Amino acid sequence: MKKITLLSSAALSLLLLYSCGEEKKEAPAAPETKTETFDLQKQKMSSEIRLPAELQGFKQTDIYAKVSSFVKELKVDIGSQVKAGQLLIVLEAPEISSQLAAAESRLHSAEAVYMATNATYNRILETSKVEGTISKNDLDIALSRKSSDYAQLQAAKAAHREIQVMQSYLQIHAPFDGVISARNVNTGAYVGPAGAGSTLPLFTIQDQQKLRLAVSVPELYTAYLGDAEEISFKVTPLPNDKFTAKIARRSGALDTRLRSERVEMDVVNTNKKLLPGMVAEVILPLNAKDSTYVVPKTAVVSSAERIYVVTVQDNKFKRTGIVKGREYGDNIEIYSDSLKVNQKLVKAANEEMRNGDPANN
Repeated sequence: MKKITLLSSAALSLLLLYSCGEEKKEAPAAPETKTETFDLQKQKMSSEIRLPAELQGFKQTDIYAKVSSFVKELKVDIGSQVKAGQLLIVLEAPEISSQLAAAESRLHSAEAVYMATNATYNRILETSKVEGTISKNDLDIALSRKSSDYAQLQAAKAAHREIQVMQSYLQIHAPFDGVISARNVNTGAYVGPAGAGSTLPLFTIQDQQKLRLAVSVPELYTAYLGDAEEISFKVTPLPNDKFTAKIARRSGALDTRLRSERVEMDVVNTNKKLLPGMVAEVILPLNAKDSTYVVPKTAVVSSAERIYVVTVQDNKFKRTGIVKGREYGDNIEIYSDSLKVNQKLVKAANEEMRNGDPANN
């Protein structure tokens, strides 16, 4: 038993000595990670944005009735191809016919009165050439009566023309070549410039041979658009087709609600594949006019205080405030007066890199 006890004690002592030796050994130091940097360079960044847009008829108008009347005859229907000046609808208003007859009667009466007074004046004028036969006062009275009757005749003519114009409104013609895209009345319906008959237009006519593509471009991208620049677009019903058009018009001002500029393109649509009202996806190329600083997105830090990049100067970190520009893929434009070409920037910056901290290069 004594031998076993001695052996156990010796084993325990050796184990304790081994453990103490292990504790005294220092753990291996972790390898220092190097801060990856790159040289800042300028380049012209080319990118694109996709924006929703709407196709509209190049010419489009709603046609209403000018006078209160009833629909007598419809000459066209939805989908009808019409030419400029073609008769679309015939209206009827019996009271206008009565007014026209009364105006014609007043016109004939005024013409007869004027012819009589004019003849009288001419006779008196001819007689007055013989001295002492007609007094100057009688001649002036005849001239005044003639002038008054002439004025009445002109008023009667104007009233007659007015009723004629009102009657011409009973026949409505197409203002331009196009397609009837909507019809909201039937034969016998009451129509007019006001009241129940004016709620909806009689017809809607569109020029579909040429379409207008309108898109609102955000303020940030308006400077990259060029006049007559060619753009491409797609529509959902034709996913395999890609269409092109050139910028034709720009509003030159920003919409105060959307903070965007309205840009329009003219689209030739002779094959009728595109329809007014379609929603399109416009692909706008954004080609920079001047070179700018372009860095990886990982180099930009957006903190609660500001947006900055981390530069390396004298082997120390320094935060430099910037303004972000366009983003494309993994790169982003930045603007700052404090940066210079070939300056070293940290590729993967973070908020733990503070001013003056050593950089492990």
